[in-house]
Amino acid sequence: MLRGLWICSAVGGKFHAAAALGQQLLALAQEAHDTGHRLEAHRTLSTTLFYLGEFTAAHTHARQGLALYDPQQHHVLAVHYGQDPGVVCLIYAAWQLWYLGYPEQALARSQEALVLARRLSHPHSLALALHAAATLHQFRGTARVAQECAEAALALATEHAFAFYQANSTVLQGWALAVQGHAAEGMAQMCQGVAAYEATGAALRRTYFGALLAEAYGRAGQVTEGLRLLAQALTVVRTNGEQVYEAELYRLQGELRLAPVGQGQHPPGPSEAAAERSMQQALDIARRQQAKSLELRAAMSLSRLWRQQGKHREAYELLAPIYGWFTEGFDTADLQEAKALLEALT
Repeated sequence: MLRGLWICSAVGGKFHAAAALGQQLLALAQEAHDTGHRLEAHRTLSTTLFYLGEFTAAHTHARQGLALYDPQQHHVLAVHYGQDPGVVCLIYAAWQLWYLGYPEQALARSQEALVLARRLSHPHSLALALHAAATLHQFRGTARVAQECAEAALALATEHAFAFYQANSTVLQGWALAVQGHAAEGMAQMCQGVAAYEATGAALRRTYFGALLAEAYGRAGQVTEGLRLLAQALTVVRTNGEQVYEAELYRLQGELRLAPVGQGQHPPGPSEAAAERSMQQALDIARRQQAKSLELRAAMSLSRLWRQQGKHREAYELLAPIYGWFTEGFDTADLQEAKALLEALT
């Protein structure tokens, strides 16, 4: 019952209230000494705290849920909630690990989720795992693999009429097309997916999809439209507390404020100083959330701006420590880009 309350609260924009309900659910499950209820409580808290941007706490609950999970005993919960709890915990653990700065461990968890979902032969859980894998590869910047996962998720969701995952996968497939050189086709598909997603009545992940679309518009030179989408997404953050992608929204806002519009013109109004403030805000949020992957991106954006301003030493001193923090994932796009920027700064 409380999981249903969590879903209603999250969609209604009350993430903090949802987290409080999750804590109540956990307390009740512990009093009842019911493993299945404890598993559901940890799953609820893991997902809710993730969207609140509390990644370390969210990952703790994902791990605790996985420690309790027994596929033979708990797969029946998929009948009640539509998704296998072990698959869900693995998926969110993967996303949380990426945010926390462990892209290789994140990939391993995502692969575990796919293996488990296929072994269970539960179509809804498999559609979720495929879609989640596409999302993780979008985070990692591996567009071709993201496209493959999104296509597989879309095919399965279409076969079983899972409208939610059809919409999600369409957005990610469009993103992959856009970044691989098919901008017009990809952006059209992204817009189609977002419209279909909103038609389901879902509210989660709108900030994430808004960021993907805004970035695509920026690459296409439609900077004003991109900034409008980011402003809308930031309004959602303030309204419902979905802070999972807040740092990236501000970073992209800063990037687009510096992007040329039309014949080399800048958007009316925002200045270079405003762009720097957005990037600094992104950096502050990522640090507060301990979101190392987003901190790296924000530091790169700010370092590039400072390099253009001739502040090479400040740029290097900002980027070097966060790059040096990482211990894995050096083949990912973000870390390769950070390494190249550091070399340019020296």
